[in-house]
Amino acid sequence: MTRTATAPRTIDAATLKEWADNHDDLMVIDVRSGAEFDSLHIPGSYHVPLPMLSEHAGEFASKMGTRVVLVCQSGTRAEEARKHLDAAGFSTVFVLGGGVPAYAAAGGDVVRGRTSWAMERQVRMAAGSLVLAGIVGGKFVSPKLGLVAGGVGAGLTFSAATNSCAMGQMLARMPWNRSANDPTPAQALKNLGARA
Repeated sequence: MTRTATAPRTIDAATLKEWADNHDDLMVIDVRSGAEFDSLHIPGSYHVPLPMLSEHAGEFASKMGTRVVLVCQSGTRAEEARKHLDAAGFSTVFVLGGGVPAYAAAGGDVVRGRTSWAMERQVRMAAGSLVLAGIVGGKFVSPKLGLVAGGVGAGLTFSAATNSCAMGQMLARMPWNRSANDPTPAQALKNLGARA
C-alpha cells in the first residue's frame, strides 16, 4: 500500500483533540517505551515501540488507516518513526508536536498510570553520568578513562546531526522501561489489523 504526501506533517495538540472528538478513522500510534506508555497515554492509542516499528515498518504500514498520528514524549521519536514509515512507502502520517504531555496540557483525554522518567531525561542522566565518570576516572584512575567523555560527546554530536539516538534505543530495551503489557510484533500487528 503506497501513499504519498508532499511534505512531512506535524499537528498540534488542539488539532489532535479536535480529530479525536470528530473523526472515527483516527489511529493514534504511540512509539514510546512500555513504561512511558503505562505512565501516560492517549485512550485508544496503539502501543508500537519505536524499535519494533523501525524493524517492521513495512508490515505496520500495511495495517494503518487513513488518518494516522504518531506520538511520543516530545515529537522526536515520532518523527523518526514517520521517516521509517515513509521509507516503507507510507507517507500520509502526522506527528504530534510536543508529544503526549502537550496533548494532556491542552486538555486532551489521557490515561495516567505509574510514573517513570521520560526517555529524554534518562538519556541526559546516562550521558551526564558517563561524562562525569570519565572525567573523574581520568583524573584518579587512568588518563585513558577521560576518553569516555569524548566518546559520549561524539555520540551526542552524531545523534543531533542524524536526529537519532542510539543511547535512547539502548535504554528503551532496559528492564525498567519495559512493561508487562509490552506487545510483541505479532500482537501489535493484530491490534492494528483489527482497526484498519
